[in-house]
Amino acid sequence: MTDYWPTAELDTVRRLRVLAAGIPGAAVTERVFDVPLSQVWDFMWGDGRDFAVFQTDMTSIDWMERNEDQLRMLVRSRWGMRAYLQGTFRFGWCWLQSRFLLIGMAAAPEPGGGTRVALTGGVRIPGRAALVPIGVRRESTKSLNRLEVMLQSPPHP
Repeated sequence: MTDYWPTAELDTVRRLRVLAAGIPGAAVTERVFDVPLSQVWDFMWGDGRDFAVFQTDMTSIDWMERNEDQLRMLVRSRWGMRAYLQGTFRFGWCWLQSRFLLIGMAAAPEPGGGTRVALTGGVRIPGRAALVPIGVRRESTKSLNRLEVMLQSPPHP
């Protein structure tokens, strides 16, 4: 590479938008909360177990393994199905996928204050880099609604 190539720094929400744009059927749902990023991310992730509380279609995390920014977990859906998710996790960023499922979450500070949260995900089409486009925005909106209620509740332990 040469020193003359331009570089662009993307915050986590913009990075999620770029990745989702390359996946047919993916939709990004966003909302701004008048709460600092650290508090929002604590409710979205916490020790990792809060992920199943925040994501409306998850009921439990059966196990989780983390090695630096790499994450593997076995989750159970509200429909009883299990998914072995693996991917990348950093503060304000989580991108997980299994054979049939994709979950992307990002949170970044807003220039005027507060935190922007962006979600994407859905059921993957086997053999293709695509998502079934049914219900993607509805589920993300439910998760953001749940997060809003969580953020209005008493402080997180």
